[in-house]
Amino acid sequence: MRIKHSKLIAFSALLIFLSACSEASQPGLADQLELAATVEVHGNELPIATPIANAAPANQVTTRRIAYGEIDGRSLDGYLSVPQGISGSMPALIVIHEWWGLNENIIATSERLAAEGYVTLAVDLYGDRVAEVPKEAMKLMRTVMSEPNLAVDNLKQAYDYLVTSAAASRVGVIGWCFGGRWSLQTALALPNDIDAMVMYYGSVEPDKARLATLNMPILGLFAGEDPIVRPNTVEVFRKNLDDLGKTANVYIYEGSQHGFANPSGMAYDADAAQDAWQKTLSFFDENLVGAKD
Repeated sequence: MRIKHSKLIAFSALLIFLSACSEASQPGLADQLELAATVEVHGNELPIATPIANAAPANQVTTRRIAYGEIDGRSLDGYLSVPQGISGSMPALIVIHEWWGLNENIIATSERLAAEGYVTLAVDLYGDRVAEVPKEAMKLMRTVMSEPNLAVDNLKQAYDYLVTSAAASRVGVIGWCFGGRWSLQTALALPNDIDAMVMYYGSVEPDKARLATLNMPILGLFAGEDPIVRPNTVEVFRKNLDDLGKTANVYIYEGSQHGFANPSGMAYDADAAQDAWQKTLSFFDENLVGAKD
């Protein structure tokens, strides 16, 4: 998919803006390019819930806001959802929001996952801030990219909370777009602890040596028409995982756009979204519920 000349001008303008910011909080060039592409794709959107977010959970769940950790004296707050009528230790999921932040749509999706028999923790990488317009989302996403170690710390504490306070038997991680990127980064940060990883159209890791450290099954769900996470980079990602002998299933939905299953987006593709959702449920069921230690 070629980027038109007008889009390249928009990219350049955004990069000039980013470069004008202080170097202390400057993301790397690759992250700046990703941010520029994300703004180009989502720049005219609003965080409107898609059918995936609006669908009622399969079973009743209980959701409450909890503090799952602390960074620099600031509480890390998220939403814990637990299926009703199930007792004892059960598998858990870290649920990571996309670029709008931890909004009601992500919480609803986290509840849908919990209804399938998981404890879910919808984490917050934006420090209790939620974007309503693309400009706000860009700033929040850029802040996280500028200090990635804080995001890693945040997600490690989410894992620790699920293992200790929620007594999770196994822990998986899932995210969309920006959250898809951080789903993979969580797996890379905890390569021997995360038991299953799902990423929806998040940026992939190009470093084969880093991918070699992963020790969990992987499910990647990507769009065929995606200027942010391009199909050619996904194919390299798939090949690297295959070469390394990893247990990985990577799918590219031809004709679908970035955000095709996004809980807060306007590129919804019902067929691709439903297929990806069923693949996600089957993957977690096989690797978290039915897996043997």
